[in-house]
Amino acid sequence: IKDLEPSTPQEYILKGVVNASVGQDMGSREHIKMAQQFFQLVGASASECDTIPGRQCMASCFFLLKQFEDVNIYLNSVKAYMYNDDDFNWNYGISLAQTGSFKQAEEALLLVQNEKYKAEYCYVSWLARCYISNGQPRNAWELYLKMDTSNESFNLLQLIANDCYRMGHFLYAAKAFDVLERLDPDPEYWEGKRGACVGVFQLVVAGKAHSEDLTSALAMVRNTSNPQVRIIKRTGRRFLLPSLCYAIYQSYNFLFVYANQVEYMLRIIHKWCSENNVKVK
Repeated sequence: IKDLEPSTPQEYILKGVVNASVGQDMGSREHIKMAQQFFQLVGASASECDTIPGRQCMASCFFLLKQFEDVNIYLNSVKAYMYNDDDFNWNYGISLAQTGSFKQAEEALLLVQNEKYKAEYCYVSWLARCYISNGQPRNAWELYLKMDTSNESFNLLQLIANDCYRMGHFLYAAKAFDVLERLDPDPEYWEGKRGACVGVFQLVVAGKAHSEDLTSALAMVRNTSNPQVRIIKRTGRRFLLPSLCYAIYQSYNFLFVYANQVEYMLRIIHKWCSENNVKVK
């Protein structure tokens, strides 16, 4: 349609869609800019500004400009008419997630029915981020488990590890860092797993997680070739602390800087497990 001279709203929309598609596939700013202009011409016109296609055009224009608050305003105004439209729910869900409205974003993304759409990494990664932000890290982890091994599954692992850590879902952060460390022996993954496992311990002590989570975390700590773990395995149980809470406070601030603090924290964990009848293999 390069030589098509648009004369109707539908033809302007067609030009906009094609330029947007080509621009995104090729990374062409020129085509993206042309798409923005075509969408704006339709959306801002007196005859189309209050129509569903017109508002969708303005939403598309702002989407390409990454002005997602504006996208949400326009898409929200027509969502009652687009409930079963997969393209609409895809775009609306991602736009809502971009602005931090994760609960609404999850609802919109789950309305998508097209299996091809649901298999795309863009969809999977945004849905995983919504799950994590909405307190459902297990659902995000299950999305990863359904994927074949690939660069995309590796990227999803990184997203799950970092987002779960940031949100305080330490068990699933540890699971993700554990797999990442086995796939790539980057010291950062060990450090992330180590910190997440300490986070699990803190949650268990605070009564916010189950003791079984601590058992899983300790198993993951041992599942590494990092030299610090060999030190941990040689650690005896003879070192006792008069105050568990004080020990956690003391060790937490230095855990990520000094390697011997890992050994120190494991001693504390073993003591707590012993006192609370938690089996640690």
